[in-house]
Amino acid sequence: MIKFFLMVNKQGQTRLSRYYEHVEINKRTMLEAEVIKNCLSRSKDQCSFIEYKDFKLVYRQYAALFVVVGINETENEMAVYELIHNFVEVLDKYFSRVVSETLHLLRNISSLSKL
Repeated sequence: MIKFFLMVNKQGQTRLSRYYEHVEINKRTMLEAEVIKNCLSRSKDQCSFIEYKDFKLVYRQYAALFVVVGINETENEMAVYELIHNFVEVLDKYFSRVVSETLHLLRNISSLSKL
């Protein structure tokens, strides 16, 4: 099961976050900081799967953007790795070029549509 989905730039700023389990706001900030630090500190030669606390992190880097998914222990890492790639491909086709600023704009638009 997917616990959360993050899109982060190379500077460590969260551009998009979605949680599928309730996590308090202050704990989200700490969790995101730790997850981002773990993923950004790894080299390209290292595996894209990390065991972290009571779940696993699966991440992929696209240019200056990292996509990180937190999953439980029973989830298939390779399936989530492919899910990330398919998600980015869809964004790329729909928006012609996926960049950090576009995702920031999308987040602002989605916030306005909820009003």
